[in-house]
Amino acid sequence: MLDNVRADLEHARVINGLSPGWFNRWVKTPLHPGTIGVLSYRFAWWAHHVRVPVLRQLMIVVSAVLRAFVDVVFGVEISVKAEIGPGLVVHTAHGVFIADTKIGRNCVVQHGVAITQGVRSIGDNVYFGPGAKVIGGAAIGNNVRVVANSVVMTDVPDNLTVVGVPARIRWRNRASLTRSAMLMASMLSGRDGEAVDLVSMLPML
Repeated sequence: MLDNVRADLEHARVINGLSPGWFNRWVKTPLHPGTIGVLSYRFAWWAHHVRVPVLRQLMIVVSAVLRAFVDVVFGVEISVKAEIGPGLVVHTAHGVFIADTKIGRNCVVQHGVAITQGVRSIGDNVYFGPGAKVIGGAAIGNNVRVVANSVVMTDVPDNLTVVGVPARIRWRNRASLTRSAMLMASMLSGRDGEAVDLVSMLPML
């Protein structure tokens, strides 16, 4: 759990635009409303996995009270049954709901996001804009961006940006295009001029 917490705090510090340093990472970042919601989820998850019976029951009661407070005051509700990788960031709090699903590393959630019951999985490096919703049995791949107020109802493959109600694929993300261009450039390594021309196009993608 501590490794996940460290990753959560570091990613939140970066997303919130705070400079490196002990104070920003361990004082300012944990006091951010969205980060408080994430930390309450981490504590509750840990409490439910304590192996000492009496201590486990005590920690579950404490975590339940803490989660109720966070839900009412900051509007962040994350199911204790959710399996969430390190680096989760709730950038802007209020109206955030995450059901018991599986979420990968370094995901960013804005206010008004709902990942509802039945969602199969969320990959790594996924960004949810304000008001985005994922419903039904959808699964989202890695490096996906869900634009604000979009509603995802079907599976979304890796490296895509989706927008609309229902959400539709609009374009491939820059990281995917960059990797493809670099691969092609390596294949053209014997033809230096063509490789240079291809790589020079990357800023336009």
